[in-house]
Order: sequence, then structure tokens, then C-alpha cells
Amino acid sequence: MIKDLTFEQFPLKKPNIKAIEKKFVSLEKNLNEASNKDEAIKTLKAYFRYIDKITTEFTTINVNFTLKTDDPKLVKMMDLLNKVSPLVSNYQNEFEKSLLKSKFLPELKDKFGEYYFQMVETSLKTFDPSIIEELVEENDLVMKRSQIIAGAKIPFRGEILNLAGIAKHMEDLDRETRKDASSAYYGFYKDNEAVLADIYDRLVKVRDKMAKKLGFKNYIELGYLRLGRLDYDAKDVEAYRHQIERDVVPLASNLFKRQLKRVGIKNPKYYDYGLTFKDGNASPIGTKDELVLKAKKMYEEMSPLTGEFFNFMIAHHLMDLDARAGKDMGGYMTYFPLYKAPFVFANFNGTKEDVATLTHEMGHAFQGYESASIGVPAYRSPTLEACEIHSMSMEFISWPWMEDFFGNQVDKYRFSHLADAVLFLPYGASVDEFQHEIYSHPEMSHEERCAVWHKIEQKYLYYKDYSDEPFLAKGGYWMRQGHIYSSAFYYIDYTLAQVVAFEFFHRFNLNRDKAFKKYVKLCRMGGKYPFKSLLNHAGLRIPFEEGNIKKALGPVKRYLNSVDDNKM
Repeated sequence: MIKDLTFEQFPLKKPNIKAIEKKFVSLEKNLNEASNKDEAIKTLKAYFRYIDKITTEFTTINVNFTLKTDDPKLVKMMDLLNKVSPLVSNYQNEFEKSLLKSKFLPELKDKFGEYYFQMVETSLKTFDPSIIEELVEENDLVMKRSQIIAGAKIPFRGEILNLAGIAKHMEDLDRETRKDASSAYYGFYKDNEAVLADIYDRLVKVRDKMAKKLGFKNYIELGYLRLGRLDYDAKDVEAYRHQIERDVVPLASNLFKRQLKRVGIKNPKYYDYGLTFKDGNASPIGTKDELVLKAKKMYEEMSPLTGEFFNFMIAHHLMDLDARAGKDMGGYMTYFPLYKAPFVFANFNGTKEDVATLTHEMGHAFQGYESASIGVPAYRSPTLEACEIHSMSMEFISWPWMEDFFGNQVDKYRFSHLADAVLFLPYGASVDEFQHEIYSHPEMSHEERCAVWHKIEQKYLYYKDYSDEPFLAKGGYWMRQGHIYSSAFYYIDYTLAQVVAFEFFHRFNLNRDKAFKKYVKLCRMGGKYPFKSLLNHAGLRIPFEEGNIKKALGPVKRYLNSVDDNKM
């Protein structure tokens, strides 16, 4: 338990591979020698506790590294972790093989549920000792890319900024500032294009090599299994993307035209796309610490559950929200099972995204907090597309308190928040289709990959014109999307969750208390079911089913059409 510990006091332990191996061997021996079901159950519970222990230790290293990617000690520990993790996967693999051969398997399934053993069977298909070398290489390449991005030091008008710092100026009201900031931002990617292209090329090839070693046609099949997708496949996702192309792209195009009309710029350029309103985008009021205090008030008023949760996060220093040199980019939530503690990471830069990111990641964290009592580690968190429902729905749950964050700009925030959610869907589909094309043809050159991205942009994002920036015009935009490097095929999960979150948006407007109870129920189910089954148990529509995206968009369109955004 966490007791009186704060995050800074979490022990930072160097992985001891010999001790880890010894423990797994002992657990496997106990399982194989179990003389009755009670002994087998006891051993599996001990296995779960040990997984929680090493997961906590590994996560502590990983989080500290993302906070200080330029710290030599942490770089060394992370490098060791990258090498140890595949070995741990091998030990888990051996234990799970014995688990499936246990003479008490029926009793274990009865105790822990059929789905857990389905996940075990899937995990065994995704790993073999023969791919350990490739897994180490994959980890190293992802880490190298993170270090390059986190290490950005970009001169801008007398300052040295990282990418998050530059991004703030890309929304500036002054057009020349936006132009200069955008030039500096994408200039960083152009300057590092060769090395980032090489990292991605090696990632694609090493993943393809792993897949073929394991007997798959290509990495697409392996990638889906690594994400735990047991009740849908690439064909389902392809049909889902067709729904986005048909039902979302026209709406997104209309919203984009409304934006350009609002800002009133003739012949808009790519650096104008970040400006949502003529007098500037909605921006939060207050410093990082003041925003946290406003969030504290919000979560205490939202419900006793959320109030208790957020005060737990504050008391144990489980948030790191400042953007600073050496810190990794983006935002995430992770979980320390030994302490039953979520952790939220963000890079505040003074834009509306600070509030969106905070509420998003707190949705993840709240789910982790509410599922902490689930004994089977694999059941505490669902697959990634379901995880994102918790986060994206929390963004909408927080709407009644947004006036505290944005004052008289609150209507601008709500409109742009909902419009941005719609505009995101075609982009998310683009990222997904791009990856399917790349892993279907791993031999592609960097220029060919950029050409693929450009072609897909014309399908889903045709209303954007990047002709005035050669790097973007040739299809270089994809290089800024970290998920493409670190988490192949993950990105479509955000869009699936967004569609479900739109359903929650409607439910919150109809009956807030009833919708919140449904949300808490979903959070507490954790990952006890695969994605489609989880939605069925929660009484929510499945995005893959024909017509469900259009249904989810109905209330969203009505809200957006009811707003006279030209007056904002």
C-alpha cells in the first residue's frame, strides 16, 4: 500500500534479472507440483502479486526516465530495463505455458474467469524466446526517438524552447508569430528527418521480422494480438474507417470551413490552422498550480468518489504537469499496482489543451483508482480502446465546471472542444490506414512512406492545404505522431473511444446522474471483458456496427449547429 509515500519516495530499484528468474522458476515449480486446486489457486495468486511487484518497479523507472530523459543514471537504468523486459516476458511465457497445462485448469478458470485464460493463450502467440533480440531492439529504438523529441532545443525569438513550448506560439493571435513558430516546429522535424526516418524504418523491419518468426504473414496480425484485440480484426477496423470517411469527413470539412470563415483570413496557410477564433483561442485562466486547485474544486463537487480520488492524487504527488527541458513530450496516465496509485504526466504550455489533457488523463486515473481492488492484474485495465472511453468521457463530464477554467471564454472552449473531437476522427483514421499500408509493405523507402501519407491525407483530410510547406506537402506530417513509432495500431483506439464518448456526451445532457452512474460502472468493470463485450455489459453502442457512428454524431451535430460561432 502507498500509506504515507509520495511519488518521489517510490524506491528506484535496478532490475535484478537473476532474482527475477529465480522467482519465476519457483512459481512455475509450485504450480506444476500443486497437489490440489487450492494449491494451484494459491500459486496463481502469488504469481499475480509478483507481477504487481515487478510492474511497479519497472513503471517507477519508466516514469522517472520520461521526467528526465537527459539524466545519465536514468538513461542507464532505462537501457537495462529495455534489455530485461523481453527476458521477463520469456519467464512469464514459460509460467503461462505451465498454467494452460495444469491439471487444475478447469478449477482455475472457474475461479479467475475464462477471459483471463483467453488472454494468456493470446499472449503465448505473441512471444517466443527467438524474438528476444528483436524486442530489445524495438525498445531501444522507441527510447532513442523519445530522447530526440524530448531533447529538442529550438531557438525562437531570443528563447530556447522545446516542442511543447513552440506549440503554444503556433496558436498565437499574431500571424507572423504563428508562421515563425510553425516554421521552427516543423524545422526541427526537417532537421532530424533522416535520423527519425531511419528509426522508423528499423522499427518497421524489426516488427515485421518478429511477426514472420512467429508464423504470421506480417506485423498487422501480430500487432492486433499484442494489443489484446480478441473480438475484432483488421477487416472490422477497415469497415469502421469507411464509416468515418462517409459520415464524418463531410462534417469535418464543414467545421473546418466554418473555422476559416471565423478567423477571416483570406488565402489561409498551414500556420493559420491552429487559430480557432479571430480574437484568439480560448485559454485557461491561471498558473499550473491554480488550475490544479480549480480541478480539486471540480472533482470535489462532481461526486464524493471523484473528490476522494483527486485529493489522493494531490496528497501523494501523483501528477507532473509542467513542460520543461529534458522531459518527454505528450501526456499519459500509468499505474503503480503495488501502491494502488495512478500517475498523470502532462506538458502544460498555457493553451486550452492543458485543461483537455488534465481532464483526459484524470479519466484514465479515476478508472485505475476505481479498479484497484480487482485481484487479477489483467482485469484491472481494459484494452486500450476501452481505456480511452474513460478519459474522453471525463472531458465531457467536466463541462459544467469549465467556466472556472475559462471564464467568459467558456463557450469558445466548449465549441472548439467538441468540434476538435469531430475533426480528430478523420486524422485518427489516417494514422491507422497509414500503418496498415506500411506494415503491409515493410520494404518501402522513407519517401514512399511519405507519399502514402500524402495520399491518405487527400482521402480523409483533403480540406487542408500544405502546399506552402515542402516538408508537409510531401507527406511528412506523420513523423510528429509518437504513437506511430511507439505503439503500432494503437491510434485508432482514440477514435473508437471518441465515438462512445459522444454517446456519453448525449447521455450526460439527458440525465447527468444516470449517465455518471453508468460511467462509474464502466470504470469499475476494468478489463473483465474484451472490447465489444465490455460495451454490451455497459449498455453502450459498438462503433464497428454499421450506422453507429452516424447515431453518435447526431446530438453532436445538433449542438454544433445551434452555436453561432461567428459571434465568438
